[in-house]
Amino acid sequence: MHGPKLKTIEGIVMAADSTRSFSPLEKFGQNFLEKLIGIEVPHKLLERVTFVDTPGIIENRKQQERGYPFNDVCQWFIDRADLIFVVFDPTKLDVGLELEMLFRQLKGRESQIRIILNKADSLATQELMRVYGALFWSLAPLINVTEPPRVYVSSFWPLDYEPDTHRELFLKEEISLLEDLNQVIENRLENKIAFIRQHAIRVRIHALLVDRYLQTYKDKMTFFSDGELVFKDIVEDPDKFYIFKTILAKTNVSKFDLPNREAYKDFFGINPINSFKLLAQQCSYMGGCFLEKIERAITHELPELLGSIGLGKKPSVLSCDTTGCGETPKNRYKKH
Repeated sequence: MHGPKLKTIEGIVMAADSTRSFSPLEKFGQNFLEKLIGIEVPHKLLERVTFVDTPGIIENRKQQERGYPFNDVCQWFIDRADLIFVVFDPTKLDVGLELEMLFRQLKGRESQIRIILNKADSLATQELMRVYGALFWSLAPLINVTEPPRVYVSSFWPLDYEPDTHRELFLKEEISLLEDLNQVIENRLENKIAFIRQHAIRVRIHALLVDRYLQTYKDKMTFFSDGELVFKDIVEDPDKFYIFKTILAKTNVSKFDLPNREAYKDFFGINPINSFKLLAQQCSYMGGCFLEKIERAITHELPELLGSIGLGKKPSVLSCDTTGCGETPKNRYKKH
């Protein structure tokens, strides 16, 4: 990160400093903070961006050996990132459980991912082509999108390239990466607002689905019914009760935005159905309805905010807290 002079800061100090944004990292424990290091560098680029370098993926290492919850820490930084570089060494293209878990955490953020194939000047032309193809082959099952992430191929270090390699190509790739990074920095506020709107759409759909599950549950319950069995029947086969089809029919929701049905088995394992109120019951004369506020933000407020940026105005910066970045609660019904 930027600083007036080259300086190293211990993680414990960073977390304790209220002027910085790292205090929430204390929840990951002292073992993690002891491994966290901040470096201040007087570089102009760092006035506009902060880089976070995570530990490398070692597939034969167990989570416990790191001494802290690696995936939870990664998720904290993923939730706050504008751009995510996944760096590969041409000699280490194996895909294991840890990398699969990491890409699961990146689901929904494919537009923010960039792939870097580093140390490319260590390979001959034919070998480089083989490695490039192998990289795509390995990543294909992990990134389930029609438009694959941009892949940058070069040797990203200050030393000169190895002789008899594709110097012109590597240099162009480095320049393209810096242009990409600069574009993301320039559009950071617009991207953040767009992401918040995308998150609001998901929250709205989730609220409508939970409301539909709850309404169906109430409709099926009788005086003599076993509530647990009734709801188990609903959550096991929501299509039998037209849960998802009803949402599509009655609201302007795209079928491509609907979440996985299986996810709601886990969700209701963590959150009992009786802990929710119907959306219609969550309206007040003074405060209005929760769902109406979200819909107003999606259709009017956030688009107007984007428009104000285009006109050169400077709205207040929106933080990750607005998007609802949070921890995943433990499912007390799921077998581990």
